[in-house]
Amino acid sequence: MSTYFTLARHLFGKNAKARDHRLAETFEPACSLWPAFILLYNLRMALIVFLRGVNVGGHKTFRPSVLARELSDYDVVNVGAAGTFVVRKPGLQAKFRAELLRRLPFETEVAICDGRDLIRLEVENPFGNEPSRPDVVRFVSVLLKAGRTMPSFPIILPPEGQWLLCVIAAEKRFVFGMYRRHMRTIGYLGQIDKLVGVPVTTRNWNTIVAIVRILKDRGKSR
Repeated sequence: MSTYFTLARHLFGKNAKARDHRLAETFEPACSLWPAFILLYNLRMALIVFLRGVNVGGHKTFRPSVLARELSDYDVVNVGAAGTFVVRKPGLQAKFRAELLRRLPFETEVAICDGRDLIRLEVENPFGNEPSRPDVVRFVSVLLKAGRTMPSFPIILPPEGQWLLCVIAAEKRFVFGMYRRHMRTIGYLGQIDKLVGVPVTTRNWNTIVAIVRILKDRGKSR
C-alpha cells in the first residue's frame, strides 16, 4: 500500500480505498516519463521567482503585470497576483536579482528556483493521481534558504479533531501539503516556517502546474 494512499485513507476515510491502484502508479518506474526528461535536457535554464508576503491583506501591494513589463528584457511572464514570475531569459542570476529588487516598490524576501526543478516536481507529482477534493487545496511551500534537518512527515494540525493542515513530504527546498478551506486554516499555514525552521512562501499546486505549462510551451517553441 502506497504512502500517499495510507495518508489519504487516514484523512478522507474508506472512500479512498477504491483509488489505491491509481495512487500506487505514482511510485512505480515510469518509462513514459522519457519525453519529459528530453524536455529537461533541451530546455535552457529559466528561473522561477516567488515573492513572499505580497498583495496580502493590503500589505506590500503592487501590480505584478507592470513589474513583468518593466523586466521585459528578461522575458518575464507573470503568473497570478501572489508575486510569481517565470523568467525565460535571466542571464546572470545575480544581475537579474539585483534588477528585480531595484524595481520592487518595497523590500521583501525572494526565492529564486531553477525552472527544471519545477518541471521535475510536476513529473513526479507528490500528490499522485488522486482527484482533488473541492474542500481541500494542495500546496507547495518554497524555502527561502537552506533549511535544517526536516521533521518527520506527515504533520497534521490540529493533532486532534478535524484536520485543517497536513504537511505530507519535503524534497530539497520544496514542502508539500494540503489544507482545508476554513477560516482557521490561515493560522496553521503560518506555522510552516516553524515546522521547517526557515521562512517559506506558499503557492497552490495549480500555480506550479501553470508555471510548468509556460516552461513546456517555451521548450516546444525552441
